[in-house]
This record gives sequence, C-alpha cells and structure tokens, in this order.
Amino acid sequence: GPRLLLVPLGCLALLLPPPGAAEFSPSLDSDFTFTLPAGRKECFYQPMRKEASLELEYQVLDGAGLDVDFHLLSPKGETLVFDERKSDGVHTVETEDGDYMFCFDNTFSTISEKVIFFELILDNMGEDGQDEEDWKKYVTGTDLLDMKLEDILESINSVKARLSKSVQIQTLLRAFEARDRNIQESNFDRVNFWSMVNLGVMVVVSAVQVYMLKSLFEDKRKSRT
Repeated sequence: GPRLLLVPLGCLALLLPPPGAAEFSPSLDSDFTFTLPAGRKECFYQPMRKEASLELEYQVLDGAGLDVDFHLLSPKGETLVFDERKSDGVHTVETEDGDYMFCFDNTFSTISEKVIFFELILDNMGEDGQDEEDWKKYVTGTDLLDMKLEDILESINSVKARLSKSVQIQTLLRAFEARDRNIQESNFDRVNFWSMVNLGVMVVVSAVQVYMLKSLFEDKRKSRT
C-alpha cells in the first residue's frame, strides 16, 4: 500500500533512502500537522503508481508571516511545483512509478517557527478496483445478479466518495479554524501590549505635565519675594 515517509532534508541528496524515517499506515487519505523550526527544511516521500493521482493541500497554521516555501519533485528529481512564501496551496499531479518528494522550507526565517498542516489524497492506486473484483468473484453465479450488481456497486462507490469528501472538508475546516484562532490570539496579544504601552506613555506625560506646572508656580513665588 502507499507509504508516506517523513525525513528532515539536512544535507542529504535528493531521493537518497531516508535513514530512520517514520512511516504512515497505508491510506488513500492522510493528513499531518507538524512544527517546522526556524531555519529548517523538512521533506516527505510518497511512493506512487503509474497513472495515479496525487493531490496535496497545505496550510501554515501559525508563525510570523504565515508563509513557507514549498517544493514538489518528481521521482526523476524534476521540480513540478514551487511556491515561494505562500500561506497555503493546493496541487494535483498525474503520477508515474516512483517516490515523489515534497518539502517545506523555512530557512528564510531566522526566528519564527511555523506550524504546518498538509493533506494527501491518492487516487487510482489500484485498491478500490481490487475490492470490486473480489466482490464480483463471490456473487457471480448467485441470485444477487438479478439485483443489478453494477448499480449497487455504483451507488456504494458514490456514497463512499461523498463520505470521503465530507471527511476531507471537515479536516480542512478544522485547519482553517486553527489558523484563524492563532491569528486572533496573536492580535489579542498585540492589542494588549500596545494598550499597556499607551497607558505607560499617558502616565509619564501626565507626571511631566504636573511637574512642569508645579515648577512654574514655584518660580512665580520666588520672583515675588
């Protein structure tokens, strides 16, 4: 089944076997959230089959600027997608046999780390077709053929596709909600900080004004005597 390997790029050459890489369980729909430190670049590998489809969506949920560089490379090392300083993106490619690599680059930031969410959707990986053939093998020659097996399969596949799409949309909505919450919390902290600064300035200005007025009255009393 399809695997997703997470490997820090570091000084490794492209498409070298990733030592000690973590592995996702086989799935046609995977999502992942991770923290990308300042000045770092993280790369992921996704094995694909010929004539399949790879759809990838990413969002920067938190971090100064809410931006990151994104690269998608083919098994031959060719750059298929390059996003520079983007907060989100959606990309779909028709694949060939081999390992596709996509990287999130935060090397342009020396201070701020980024929280990044991405989701992979793999189509035409061959598993659904195999399931359908297994089902047909069990029902062939039985009375269920009278129930229009093809119509039943089509209905079930339609329901499955809509459920998968619903799960995908809910996942994306959660990611949008997390990013908006982080933005609001950041704005709240900024408003509190500048409110305290303004309050401090007002207190200092008031103290200076009182001192100046007091000094003027003291000068007048001294000149009369």
